[in-house]
Amino acid sequence: MSSMAVFRLILVVVFLGWLVVWIMLPTKLYKNTWTPKLNSKLNSTYFSGQGTNLLLLSCPMMFIAALGCIYLHAKKQQRSSYSQSVVTSNRLSFLRRPALVMAPLGTVTAMELAFAAMFIALLIWSLGNYVYVSFGHLHIHKQGEKVWQTKFRTVSLRLGYVGNICWAFLFFPVTRGSSILPLVGLTSESSIKYHIWLGHLSMILFAAHTVGFVMYWAVTHQMAQMLEWSRTWVSNVAGEIAAVLALAMWVTSSYRIRRKMFEVFFYTHQLYILYIVFYVLHVGAAYFCMILPGIFLFAIDRYMRFLQSQRRARLDSARLLPCGSVELTFSKSPGLYYNPTSILFLNVPSISKLQWHPFTITSSCKMDQDKLSVAVKRLGNWSQKLCQEISSSVDRLEVSVEGPYGPNSSHFLRHEQLVLVSGGSGIAPFISIIREIMFESTKPNYQAPRVLLVCAFKNSANLAMLDLLLPINDTPANISQLQLQIEAYITREEEQPIADNQKLLQTIWFKPNQLDSPICAFLGQNNWLWLGAIIASSFIMFLLILGIVTRYYIYPIDHNTEEIYHFSFFVLWDMFLLCACIFLASSAVFLFLKKENATEGKQIQNLEVPTPTPSPGSWFRNADRELESLPHRSLVQATKVHFCARPDLKRILFDCKASDVGVLACGPRKMRHEVAKICSSGIADNLHFESISFNW
Repeated sequence: MSSMAVFRLILVVVFLGWLVVWIMLPTKLYKNTWTPKLNSKLNSTYFSGQGTNLLLLSCPMMFIAALGCIYLHAKKQQRSSYSQSVVTSNRLSFLRRPALVMAPLGTVTAMELAFAAMFIALLIWSLGNYVYVSFGHLHIHKQGEKVWQTKFRTVSLRLGYVGNICWAFLFFPVTRGSSILPLVGLTSESSIKYHIWLGHLSMILFAAHTVGFVMYWAVTHQMAQMLEWSRTWVSNVAGEIAAVLALAMWVTSSYRIRRKMFEVFFYTHQLYILYIVFYVLHVGAAYFCMILPGIFLFAIDRYMRFLQSQRRARLDSARLLPCGSVELTFSKSPGLYYNPTSILFLNVPSISKLQWHPFTITSSCKMDQDKLSVAVKRLGNWSQKLCQEISSSVDRLEVSVEGPYGPNSSHFLRHEQLVLVSGGSGIAPFISIIREIMFESTKPNYQAPRVLLVCAFKNSANLAMLDLLLPINDTPANISQLQLQIEAYITREEEQPIADNQKLLQTIWFKPNQLDSPICAFLGQNNWLWLGAIIASSFIMFLLILGIVTRYYIYPIDHNTEEIYHFSFFVLWDMFLLCACIFLASSAVFLFLKKENATEGKQIQNLEVPTPTPSPGSWFRNADRELESLPHRSLVQATKVHFCARPDLKRILFDCKASDVGVLACGPRKMRHEVAKICSSGIADNLHFESISFNW
């Protein structure tokens, strides 16, 4: 058995063991038999009542996160030892086929549907067992309380317990530099929908929990309980504050508000910090340990992102397209690695110091060793202000970045043919894919997949987006070697515009500044081992300091005096130590990597600003024009433009006769759903669908 197989086996066994604990947790066997034995051995003077949950529910996932970093590093080294990309097996490809396509769930694969069903089954199982065990030992809290009232309170309480299960998984999908998601072939972008699903589900359960208790207090004449902050038990006030914060975030995170009033959604969602604090104050230290791994890993990721964002990125140039879009090109460290369809988060302080927006990377890290480009289209207020500021002849633009984030492998290369379906700005991730294939095709004996790009635009000016297929620098880009076919559809114009009205493509070069630095490789797939070191060291440090504080500060108060240590103070210690340990470990690694990356920085020489040149996109309007550039000529020859038409996606996809066709769709939701339904119809077994969506 290979070392990689041993790693996988260990990770699977530990994860299954962690799931078994969650399954057994609500049962009578666990409560009456396992709990007394576990508590007697694990709830020591060093961890008080947290020992059992720390060992069974926190440590396994932290172990997987740390060991997973070593596994991903070894896998990356193994992949880089081959001259060609590793081809993945298609034996289980049917599990990745769309099984359900409907709003608001979107496109759900058979595998996602199966895991969602198992998760719902876990929630039902947990609630049923919690209620069954509780009804067998009802506790009357008030004299004269009726049995139905006690049962109603019990059910309301257990709904909160079940909601806690959702919280145990809630933060994994939004941990961008996670080592958990790549282990199962996911990215944070593709997993956002799981965070949304879990958010809706937990909100429903916690709302039922809160309303149930308010109704119980009302019918038993105990409304004063709403103002209680108990010294020896959970705080009702903290739970109510958390419920109000959760409601505000939930309402403003609806799809329409996110699309039309992004700032409202963004700023309201920052309340998650207060929500976590009051939620944890409500549930207590022992239950906090149940959801600790997700919060711990998210906190590490969030702090590392904060450290990276404090550096100003070196913006070299901006390529203004006639359609109003702009391609920003940054300097990057040669050691920075990312895969096609990755994204980069941008912040421009002159526009907003708080807002971060994700944009698709259009460059290939293999083709452009020291450059990184992103495409920005004028859609919202923020992007419009950015384009206006760039067009105003500024010498320098301060930009901070987070990322890049993206898939762990170039899995699309395994297909015999690729069909890329885009609408509007959805073409951006496909630019990086085509550039990657363009580079790979230069290798000897490499068989590049045939590529069919189907793109729909509102007007012919947007054809300029195809210009981004050709890099801005002098990197060799012989597009003629590709088996590339582009079908461009103009939906709102009936004929070709007059060629004399063609606009110019303009490239703006920014002056270098010593305060700016190239985008460097920090964590994630660029430094898995360092991320593993941060996770392991910070968690071990947390356990050690927590044990010392509990044993030599909290324990003497509880056992050597008549005073009872405040219930909420346990939680405050947990949260403070968690943040302190993450701060120390992450800062030390960041400073080391910063010093190491500083040696790789390159001096930028002043570049003369070139004069505006005709956009190759305009040449599609006048194909008879003499083309002096071979790449541009090849691009035009590969492109067929259809005016006043929409693509017949069913015909296009069913005409693909290759045995293995990868179908990627990016753009409006309706278009992605249509492509998914065609691929899942069962008529063509050779179609393998994948949706790329950044509509959070």
